[in-house]
Amino acid sequence: MKNISKLICKTAPRAYYVGGVVRDAVLQRYSGDIDLALPKEDVKSSAFKLASALNGTAFEMDPAFCVWRICGKKGIQIDLCAFAGKDIFEDLKRRDFTINALAYPVAALPEIKIRRCGDKSEILLSVKKQNIVDLNGGIDDIKKKTIRLNSKNAFKDDPLRLLRAFRTSAELRFKIEDATLLKIKKYKALISNSAGERIQEELKRIFACRGTADMLRLMDKYGLLCAIFPKLEEQKKCAVCYYGKGGVFTHTLNVVERMEYLLSHLDAAFPKFYRKLRAFPLDTALYKTAALLHDVAKPSTAKMINGRLRFFHHEELGAAMTEEILKNLKYSSADIKLISKMIEFHLRPSNLASNEIITDRGVYKFFKELGPAGVPMLLLCWADYTSYITPAQVRALIKKSSLPIMTLEEGHKKGSLGKTLRHMQVVNFLFNKYFYESEKIILPRRLIDGRDVMHMLKIAPSPKVGQILERVSLEQVEGRLKNREDALAFLSSHKNEFKD
Repeated sequence: MKNISKLICKTAPRAYYVGGVVRDAVLQRYSGDIDLALPKEDVKSSAFKLASALNGTAFEMDPAFCVWRICGKKGIQIDLCAFAGKDIFEDLKRRDFTINALAYPVAALPEIKIRRCGDKSEILLSVKKQNIVDLNGGIDDIKKKTIRLNSKNAFKDDPLRLLRAFRTSAELRFKIEDATLLKIKKYKALISNSAGERIQEELKRIFACRGTADMLRLMDKYGLLCAIFPKLEEQKKCAVCYYGKGGVFTHTLNVVERMEYLLSHLDAAFPKFYRKLRAFPLDTALYKTAALLHDVAKPSTAKMINGRLRFFHHEELGAAMTEEILKNLKYSSADIKLISKMIEFHLRPSNLASNEIITDRGVYKFFKELGPAGVPMLLLCWADYTSYITPAQVRALIKKSSLPIMTLEEGHKKGSLGKTLRHMQVVNFLFNKYFYESEKIILPRRLIDGRDVMHMLKIAPSPKVGQILERVSLEQVEGRLKNREDALAFLSSHKNEFKD
């Protein structure tokens, strides 16, 4: 679309490009969409005119602030908003950070480059420095890669900006100015006034970036992380004798760190089937969220039993607590279900690893119960296991993790590293079963169906029919039933047992 700059100028001549799109233009970085600020009386009419010119649609997003959105063809998105104040100068004074308090007149006709990114388009403005409206040193701060508060009332006006500072830092790899960090610490409690869905969006963008654990540590240092997740505060004094300084909380952030490492090193961790794993929708932000909350219930369940600190049932309670936390942040029901299930069953592979031999029956029951959460949960387990050793040790063990599972005695002889390696090998073993023996073990084709059960046993439809079919499937997985005739014979020989 060669003339989009002229179309915008023609339909909204008094508008300015504002915020991230101008900042990114200075950085020569593509933006996800275009934000325009213009006189309030122009917004609605300009929105409809521009939507028509772009063969798109226009709709009102926020009547209180007079915000309209245009969704054009090829995934182009443009938001039009009334000036916050009487003109662009007052508007810029009220923006969050100096690097975002920039404007560029549409009348200057900047060249706009568009590139396709999935189902959306990304935008790059080519701007001339002399045409940029910069009231508070935003361009200099961009050069210094510094995030600095633009207005002393910025956090009071919109508390979400407390979190946005860290998200912007994570995405741009900019440093947050010390004075701004101290203001965040002062006003951290205000974050509870922000809508859950807005907090969720900022968190997901932080979790999608590299260096998430370090960003969470910085958020914690200035009080914002526990203002969002109060239950994490309780982890800091829990199990210090076991985890060291910071207790469970230190372990939690290490798991987030290992999850990020794993997702970017799947080829090293799982050389045989990493390509199959990459075919899954590996949601980096979602999996890091699960890592952050996987032990949220440990402080509530911590008990000293026979001189040993135990956390019985922390996984089940943690799943319930996580569900409540994510509901408050307006996560989707699908996301909540997945993360909660990952947390509820994250000790299951450890239980399997405590056996010398992992049977096909155990593997079948594992994936049957976990369903779609099985693969993500194994990634969480890998991150959990490896959090107890150093990054250098992880890199050393990863080369041996795809070898056959060592015996319990071999693992014991190698101490804590042996225990970790055996768990890593169990994860590899389970993935191998999932990807290469799925038809035989994970989802075997049923030899008989419910009608066969009801006909042979002379019983009516009921949950018992499903239970009998599940019993047949287990016998099939263990190799005792090979075909339909075997399955029918099994039913016949257990007729009395099944009728009871």
